[in-house]
Amino acid sequence: MNSVHPMGRIVDEFKGFYGVHDMPFSLVPNTDYFVALPAHDSCYSMLMFAVESGEGFIKITGEVGTGKTLLCRRLLNGIDEKQFYTAYLPNPRLTPMELKRAVAKELGIAGLDKTPEQHYLDVINDRLINLAMKNKQVLLVIDEAQALPLDTLEELRLLTNLETEHSKLIQIVMFGQPELDDVLQRHEFRQLRQRISYSGTLPKLGRSELIQYLQHRMSIAGYNGEAIFDSASIKLMLKATQGIPRLINIVCSKSLLIAFGLGCRKVKKSMVKQALKETEGIDYEPGWIM
Repeated sequence: MNSVHPMGRIVDEFKGFYGVHDMPFSLVPNTDYFVALPAHDSCYSMLMFAVESGEGFIKITGEVGTGKTLLCRRLLNGIDEKQFYTAYLPNPRLTPMELKRAVAKELGIAGLDKTPEQHYLDVINDRLINLAMKNKQVLLVIDEAQALPLDTLEELRLLTNLETEHSKLIQIVMFGQPELDDVLQRHEFRQLRQRISYSGTLPKLGRSELIQYLQHRMSIAGYNGEAIFDSASIKLMLKATQGIPRLINIVCSKSLLIAFGLGCRKVKKSMVKQALKETEGIDYEPGWIM
């Protein structure tokens, strides 16, 4: 006998209530939900131009929850696999030796266990030359780059020394929190800092961007109706989340669930207030007058 788990039934009822096929404010970095806000779209266009130009270092920074990982995924999905060979490091908290091993693994280098550690860079260089001869540009993408240990960051600079007479053998794109900028301002990293050809910053959302963001995500999820969040709820949400997309997603998901429980297809300020009280990481003041 087939049965639907009660939790699954609630989710299906929720989707049916709003006429959506996906949860519109999921925290999963799904590139289908990328919102082409002016600043984010500009950052993406800059990224693609910088990658195509073949420069050594590219840097994107933004506060926690502003969409760096989503932009990173969009970059990886958007580049031409016939032209580029990509290596991706989602967790760069590595020693210099671990970094070289991770890069070598991403480049498909076999038999590394039989290679003396002092020759790792030579093996990587040989592989990069081989890929260059096949007209492949190598792109190393590092997420959470602010977690790079200082000596590993210097090792990363040494990787960009690998080049031919005409071009770099490897490009590096770093996505990180503002702490990355603080580290790069240190005197010992002045050489690396000078090699950053392009840099961008992902800002927080303003009111007009927030409205566009909410409408876009609801639409992509399948919603087809009037604006679901009223003006007062948007104003409170913007102040409470400070325009950080990750927090917006959390508050929106909870607000929609509260509205669903009340049988209301409009999210009101009172529902957002309740959602804020149940959300960690938000400096919510009950006495706010909006």
